[in-house]
Parts: sequence; C-alpha cells; structure tokens
Amino acid sequence: MREIALDTETTGLDPKAGHRIVEIGCVEMINRVATGNVYHQYINPERDMPAEAEAIHGLSESFLSTHPVFAKTADKFLEFIGSSQLVIHNAEFDMRFINAELALIGAEPISMERTTDTVRMARKKFPGAPANLDALCRRFNIDNSNRELHGALLDARLLADVYLELTGGRQTNLGLETGGVMAVGDGQNEPRTQRIARSFAPSREEESAWAAFVDTLENPIWRS
Repeated sequence: MREIALDTETTGLDPKAGHRIVEIGCVEMINRVATGNVYHQYINPERDMPAEAEAIHGLSESFLSTHPVFAKTADKFLEFIGSSQLVIHNAEFDMRFINAELALIGAEPISMERTTDTVRMARKKFPGAPANLDALCRRFNIDNSNRELHGALLDARLLADVYLELTGGRQTNLGLETGGVMAVGDGQNEPRTQRIARSFAPSREEESAWAAFVDTLENPIWRS
C-alpha cells in the first residue's frame, strides 16, 4: 500500500487572494512506513512574500526567485505522487493551493477523495485535545526539535511518523521486504514451518572434556 505524506508552504492563506505555493515536500510510505524516497521542491511564486508568511517558513522573495515556477516542476511532482493516497495535515488547505496551481497550468484537479486528513483523524481519536503537528509530536514522543520554522519536507517527515502512530503505531510482524521497506501486517495467514525439537543433552565427547577439566580443579564442588 503506497501513500504519500504531503505538505506545502505558501505566501498566505487563500489562493483566491493571489497567494501561491512556495514549497512542496512529499514522503513516500509503503504500508504506512516511510521508505526514504522523497520529493522536495522550492517554487518561485512570481509575487512578493508577505512578512507574516516569511516569519513562519523563513523563505524570502529573493531566495525563491532563484527557483523554478510551478509550471516547470508540475510534471515531476505529479509523477512522484502518481495515483497514491495523499496523507495531509489539514488536507483542505493544501489541496486548495495544489488545485489552484494545477488550474493555472490547465491540468486536472486532484480529488479530495484521494486525501487522508490527519487533523480529522487526531480530533476523532483525541476529542478536545490540540491537533496541530507540534502537539501530536509531543503526544507520540516524536522528535521535532529541528522545527524552529515550518518546512514542507521536514513537516512531511514528521507527518509520516504521526500518521503511523495515529493508525496504530509499529505493531506486530514488522519485517523486511525486498528493497529494505518495513512491512506491517498481522501475519495470521503466513504458513508456519514445524521445527524438529532440539536436544540439549551433552554428547559423549563433551562429557569426557568436562570430566577432564574437573580433574584439573582442587576440591571441585561438582564432586562434593
């Protein structure tokens, strides 16, 4: 089961007001475990950067001006996510921006049915408790000490860990598949091989060697 933990950073809160995506981070998960395969891209929004947004993610207009516009990166982004389910913290926000960017280049929108919203999952599992990413990292003892500023790839990696915990954590039957991917399953349908019982009795050679060793000891307790 392939899923993508996804996060974006933007110039503001509403694409209808002209705000744009400035960073996309994606982490591939197989059976809800991150594989190490990621997509990360800074994007030139072709507009100014409001001070309040820069204070959140630290991405300046001058820095972003050296990176490609979304139209130049869209193909690689869409290729990476493929048809996989997208795991997003507050999915409606990120999907509004992603589909607004896709509309600008004449591409088909991505259906909300392809998203799993971890904010909704957290609020259902822990009613009344904070559901932001920092709060969930604290709840699950996930190290987020590097999160002084928001960053799409960093947040996507944290989200992958949070999602694993929200869906039950590292359960039984963790194993290695080909390619080094951790696989999670209940193992109930796996065939079991009957092993021949092992004999723990010493051989005659071992008994002789032990007797010879005891002969070298003074008043050994084994002969008292």
